[in-house]
Amino acid sequence: MMKFEVYSKETAPSKSKPALAALEQAVGMIPNLAGAMAESPVLIEGFGTLRGIFQKSTLSPAEREIVSLTNAVANGCSYCVAIHSTFALKSGVDTSTVDALRAEEAPQDEKMAALSTYCQKLIGKRGQVSPGDLAAFLAAGFSKEQALEVVVGIAGSVLANYARHITDAPLDDMLLPQVWVATGPETAPANIAESR
Repeated sequence: MMKFEVYSKETAPSKSKPALAALEQAVGMIPNLAGAMAESPVLIEGFGTLRGIFQKSTLSPAEREIVSLTNAVANGCSYCVAIHSTFALKSGVDTSTVDALRAEEAPQDEKMAALSTYCQKLIGKRGQVSPGDLAAFLAAGFSKEQALEVVVGIAGSVLANYARHITDAPLDDMLLPQVWVATGPETAPANIAESR
């Protein structure tokens, strides 16, 4: 795999520096993945902007992490699973819910399970959820506004997931307790490409 540099605020391309500084202010660090994404000022700015918008959604911090973690697992992004497992636990999501999501299982908490299922339906059906899928999400106590906010969360998460697949940014030391290994999706793109 081609080597991508993991930039700091000091070493990043000048147009990437503001986005890295804003991310550091928001999360207290510049994750290695963000440092690698900084190779492209457009990507890191887009990611930071979309992340900031999603943080303003009416979903709680824990619910936003459920969206990001569900998406990271679906896309087989081991880095993003580790970081969103860490952030989910810090935002108050219980360990059993995080463990269930990492194992591609439904959490016991019915509302969190409905949120994760809705995310999986959006991802798996490329946004073409059925009226029943949407009704189940709303019946769990979410709003129509939140049904659309989840789309923003998934979009931002996809930027990070795909960038990690390209850059292979190493895990930060603080994420090592949450190491996760994909069992399928991470290898799927190579298999598809080989079969063409």
